[in-house]
Amino acid sequence: MSDAKTYTLQDCVKKIEDIRQTFASDIAQLGGQLQPRAVEDLKVKFLGRKGLVTELMEALKSMPKEDKPGAGKVINELRQGLEKELEALKIKAEEGALDQHLNQHRLDVSLPVQVRRGQGSLHPVTLMRRILLTEFRRLGFTVYDGPEVDLDFYNFSALNFKDDHPARDMQDTFFIADRAKTILRTHTSNIQIHAMLHEKPPLRIVAPGRTYRCDSDLTHTPMFHQIEGFVVDRGIDMGDMKGVIDRFLKAVFGEDLETRLRPSFFPFVEPGAEFDLQCVACRGKGCRICKQTGWLEIGGLGMIHPNVFEAVGYSSEEYTGFAFGFGIDRMAMLRYKLSDLRQLFEGQQDFLGQFPTYP
Repeated sequence: MSDAKTYTLQDCVKKIEDIRQTFASDIAQLGGQLQPRAVEDLKVKFLGRKGLVTELMEALKSMPKEDKPGAGKVINELRQGLEKELEALKIKAEEGALDQHLNQHRLDVSLPVQVRRGQGSLHPVTLMRRILLTEFRRLGFTVYDGPEVDLDFYNFSALNFKDDHPARDMQDTFFIADRAKTILRTHTSNIQIHAMLHEKPPLRIVAPGRTYRCDSDLTHTPMFHQIEGFVVDRGIDMGDMKGVIDRFLKAVFGEDLETRLRPSFFPFVEPGAEFDLQCVACRGKGCRICKQTGWLEIGGLGMIHPNVFEAVGYSSEEYTGFAFGFGIDRMAMLRYKLSDLRQLFEGQQDFLGQFPTYP
């Protein structure tokens, strides 16, 4: 290499040609004995911290200012070319090493093998869903399914949500980009509208499924599972509603537990209430799980609002009904004594494998 004071673009071009010839000569010497280690040695020799190309880059510091752009361009082209060739050599060497290994260790794939299979198990949410649906079927409910991506009409408008209701905000609801009034459903209550538009009373329907909201903490996830249930017929009153919820919760968690209703507001029911279950851990005595109250909040319910009947073409003078909804994940947490809802969705086999195969 020329002295730093006289190193020019012409010197750089000549040095690049020398490096190319050296590279080609080194590859030729490898012949058919191309090994991954040999390719790595070549990479170090030419592109390493003290490699030939790296030294050439250092020489740029001593070149005349007017020669540096041209020299930098040709050196960069050299580096990129060598990197591409070395990568191709690496792949070829690895494939050759694999072929050599397979030739030396041939397998007879026709021989039978013994595979140790561990016993599978159902996801706790699936277990809880099966338990819940079993009890609802015993009460005469039909299971109904519907879309998770739905129109605003089914998820909000027909359920008596006003245009300025906070649940419509971006903070709560996932909106589908470039599709007006299309969302990921925030509850399975949208199935109530779909079902009533296609079926005539009497109705006794329960709709489980995935729902989506912008929320994430110890007891909330952006995707969660919910059950919506509703009954529509002539002469349905709040006594029927209380009886169904009481019978259902006791069947799932124990006949000795009490249930109660607390007044609350939901746009699609009037009157509305929250329904609670006596704490499954302390049996009403007060503990950390129930925050010393002796009660656990399960979900919401109420008599179906006349505006909802009007939206689906039912006569509120002829029919009455009630609706309720609650989280399947929340029920699974209570049944299996989980402390963090997110455990259900992290996919840890050690955690998921501890649950029974069947309910």
